[in-house]
Amino acid sequence: MQNFPKTYKFNDSGFGCLLTFFILAIVLGSFGLSWIINSVLILIVLLLLLPIVGWFGLNWWVKRSQVTDQCPVCHYEFTAFKNMDCTCPNCGENLQIDSEKFIRFTPAGTIDVEAIEVNVKQIEEE
Repeated sequence: MQNFPKTYKFNDSGFGCLLTFFILAIVLGSFGLSWIINSVLILIVLLLLLPIVGWFGLNWWVKRSQVTDQCPVCHYEFTAFKNMDCTCPNCGENLQIDSEKFIRFTPAGTIDVEAIEVNVKQIEEE
């Protein structure tokens, strides 16, 4: 085992690049070309902010464009985009979205009826 004290090293791998940038900024500023440095800094800020603003804007648009409702046939709840026809993932029924609700898609000339169950005893009594 060694009895030497531990030595700590300073990592200056990015220091030279940063120092070069500051020296270049000072030289360009002294010649009246500080607009170049300002343009580069504005570009860096825009490149950092654009993905953040884009992420929040995309999330806002997706939340505004989605409808969550139950299928009128099988009552399965799912989410779809507005202004689009969709198919129920549970029963396969073609659906339309009308004012935040799913409605059955019926082609022209189709009569949509709702079947009800009638008890046999009720028919015999009448």
